[in-house]
Amino acid sequence: MSRFNSLSSKIQIGFASLVIPLSLLVGYFIYTQILGNPDNFVDQDPTKEPVLGNYLGVIHKGGYIVVLQIAFMVILLTYAIERFITIMRAKGRGSNLTFSQTIRSQVDKGAWQEAQATCDERKGSVANVIRNGLGSFREILDNNLIKREERLSALKHEFDEATHLEIPILHRNMSIISTLASIATLVGLLGTVTGMIKAFAALASQGSADAQALASGISQALVTTALGISTAVVAIVIYNFFASRIDNIIYQIEELSFSVVHALKVQLGLDEK
Repeated sequence: MSRFNSLSSKIQIGFASLVIPLSLLVGYFIYTQILGNPDNFVDQDPTKEPVLGNYLGVIHKGGYIVVLQIAFMVILLTYAIERFITIMRAKGRGSNLTFSQTIRSQVDKGAWQEAQATCDERKGSVANVIRNGLGSFREILDNNLIKREERLSALKHEFDEATHLEIPILHRNMSIISTLASIATLVGLLGTVTGMIKAFAALASQGSADAQALASGISQALVTTALGISTAVVAIVIYNFFASRIDNIIYQIEELSFSVVHALKVQLGLDEK
């Protein structure tokens, strides 16, 4: 198991180290080859204004900060897919309600092997934790060398350890999504500031209003702001969606763990306190 966890960690590190540079390359390619396509601009000149109604050219006017914002979108999409796959696997197969009812019924009957087989079939984080606890249940129950209360504490400790191993897997890369939700808006504001600086610098150098220069600077300001806000909104929605799913999985782990611990209390003849 430790070798598997080590390999999984190395894969995660390698994945993270590749996503960011690849996203920047994708962002640069989209900015230069798609948004910066000459067909998007008047006289096929990217230095001029976009063709009327051509939004690709309008976005290109946001400047090179757009490259960074496109990279943010690619990173967000990549980690959203990765989290979706991981959480779906952690959820396991079949219905949560059916699994919970089956485990409770088997534990109450003392059918430990059947319950373990149910966990093996179910798979996922919940099943892994319960499977680990059930594996220790019989050994703890038959161990007469320690007091009954200590056996109960030992089972709780087994569940706690198994849960602590599963939770980091569920929360992995969630911090990246939350960080994107924060910095996307800030980078958009950075584009706003640089765009306004560009506009006023053009105004100052000409001594009079230069419509094209002002339009270019204002376009950069508005485009980067719009991209930053839209990326942040999507990131917040994705983060909250996954956070709620993770909370549901953790709640189910705790609920079923309590059921197994309660079954041990009954087996040991301890009163519920």
